[in-house]
Amino acid sequence: MVPNKKSAVLVDGVVLNGPTTDAKTGEKFVEEACKLIMEEVVLKATDINEKVCEWQPPEQLKKLLDLEVRDTGESHDQLLKLCQDVIRFSVKTNHPRFFNQLYAGLDYYSLAARFMTEALNPSIYTYEVSPVFLLVEEAVLKKMIEFIGWKEGDGIFNPGGSVSNMYAMNLARYKYCPDIKEKGLFGLPRLTLFTSAEGTTPFLVCATSGTTVLGAFDPLDEIADICERHGLWLHVDASWGGSALMSRKHRRLLHGIHRADSVAWNPHKMLMAGIQCCALLVKDKSDLLKKCYSAKASYLFQQDKFYDVSYDTGDKSIQCSRRPDAFKFWMTWKALGTLGLEERVNRALALSRYLVEEIKKREGFKLLMEPEYANICFWYIPPSLREMEEGPEFWEKLHLVAPAIKESMMKKGSLMLGYQPHRGKVNFFRQVVISPQVSREDMDFLLDEIDLLGRDM
Repeated sequence: MVPNKKSAVLVDGVVLNGPTTDAKTGEKFVEEACKLIMEEVVLKATDINEKVCEWQPPEQLKKLLDLEVRDTGESHDQLLKLCQDVIRFSVKTNHPRFFNQLYAGLDYYSLAARFMTEALNPSIYTYEVSPVFLLVEEAVLKKMIEFIGWKEGDGIFNPGGSVSNMYAMNLARYKYCPDIKEKGLFGLPRLTLFTSAEGTTPFLVCATSGTTVLGAFDPLDEIADICERHGLWLHVDASWGGSALMSRKHRRLLHGIHRADSVAWNPHKMLMAGIQCCALLVKDKSDLLKKCYSAKASYLFQQDKFYDVSYDTGDKSIQCSRRPDAFKFWMTWKALGTLGLEERVNRALALSRYLVEEIKKREGFKLLMEPEYANICFWYIPPSLREMEEGPEFWEKLHLVAPAIKESMMKKGSLMLGYQPHRGKVNFFRQVVISPQVSREDMDFLLDEIDLLGRDM
């Protein structure tokens, strides 16, 4: 808008009349960008004929992408072209054959929720600026606490399972030493996270329900017995395995979790709530979270507001700005119901079981171990190594197989599968089943493709 000379108000040479943004142009760009996302991401999410990735090495990708930011803005068409390039060269984590991480697939309801929150741009620290999303977070945390088996509790969503684990560690330390915020670390005895005979003071035991690589579960009841005997805080990192609680068939994997003091659980993994969606759940209902983390910022958490300030939950967090991550999970839960989420877990583990049985049947494939969860760890042994004795030379050669096959599949774009060494074991593949878009045919393709890419090694 250009005001006429008579009405123009200038301060320091800047025209202050009216808005200076071109709303119509911006609206048109959002409309066309959303159409592009729908056509190139959402509608192609289940198409196995699409590539999982259009692989380019870093230096080549720099040349293909216009990464430079300039003094003047880009045109409408240039920006849409940039959006197309971003989609083209990004990994399609919603592809049915993306098995690389502990998250995969596309949940349509979570995606719609993310569109809404990105457009509304909320920050959930006080009820006055985020009334709906604070109530949603409260409702979701209450339901998750119920599935753990606690009668009551507290919690907060965080940017990642690692942050949830850090919260739990600090909570355990604060409960053991509530004056740490005044005295600092130098005023405390030397603490340790495990029982030690070196004169240190144990305050926390961290158990794991669903390890990252093997998908293993610690015996929670036995660990809880020790913690209760010695008055130790028990934290369970169930970032990956916590979603088994939704399944009546598989929740036995976390038997005893109700005895924990705190639990980390990431619905963005098995339950596909969209990155990031990570909750820390705390059995304590004495406001321990707030006592431990509160900074009492007077510009946010005034106690004389006109509404119930107990809904201003931001003082339980080390963050100030915080995303409404619970909303994504809430939207999916509302759409599918508890039974739909249970079916999602059951189907993923049934497909995992199918793959395990196929691996056992096929020559050249060897399991590391019987899986407890959705992590299937296995070696592919090419024909050239199948008659070799399993000595140092054999393992040295086998160590090179998985990385070479991974390179071939990435450059071909046919699938993505993780590999790693682990505790003395040479490189092996780790396949993870999550997405309901994955089928038995994809399991067969996975093994066929590995054999195709590795048989001549």
